[in-house]
Amino acid sequence: MTPTQFRRIVLGLPGVVEASHMSHPDFRAANGRIFATLNEDETKGMASLTPEQQADFLARSPKTFIPAAGAWGRGGSTMIELKSADAEMVGEAVTLAWQRVAALPVAKKRRK
Repeated sequence: MTPTQFRRIVLGLPGVVEASHMSHPDFRAANGRIFATLNEDETKGMASLTPEQQADFLARSPKTFIPAAGAWGRGGSTMIELKSADAEMVGEAVTLAWQRVAALPVAKKRRK
């Protein structure tokens, strides 16, 4: 999978916009909440899953889906190795992440 293919899948979900967070692309639901990202060199994506969803994807494709480091990973943030990723599984993962985040209230704006 290429970064362009990852973007196409994520941006195909309703109300999703691409922005930037901490020097890398992020993808936000209509409520402003981040549910997916690409790393700076765009070799890996991330989907914000539940820990249970994460465990399912790790069991199904351990070379592609890897927990993010530390507390983020324990909370369900899941890295996606794009070079070994299957578009259908990535679509499933980011859709689950989008559904979870889209159900939350609008994100608070941070003061600058």
